[in-house]
Amino acid sequence: MLKKTLKIQSSSNNDDKGAGNEFETGIATKEKQKIKRPSLYRVLLLNDDYTPMDFVIYILQDIFNKTSDEAVQIMLLVHNAGKGEAGVFPFEVAETKVTQVMDLAIKNAHPLKCVMEKH
Repeated sequence: MLKKTLKIQSSSNNDDKGAGNEFETGIATKEKQKIKRPSLYRVLLLNDDYTPMDFVIYILQDIFNKTSDEAVQIMLLVHNAGKGEAGVFPFEVAETKVTQVMDLAIKNAHPLKCVMEKH
């Protein structure tokens, strides 16, 4: 986004008495405005002993658009390490994905947990 600034310099000619010969000149300049990138958040799936591995793979493919191979690798990371990163997103997107996972887990009676943390 560019911010336009107009600098105006005014001067008056005092030699002409009462003539009202005031004039303004202007220089138009453009300043670049720095845009701050939004904070990013990691969406993590947490391991439990009851959620089927196939359901976790389904979640990763359906909600996070992972390929079959990527979903299996993340699912194994969740299973073996206790948690796995499903993706990194801006706050609103991460929040939406966490909600989608939790709603789908509850709907299917699985105790799968999904959280987000600042990247």
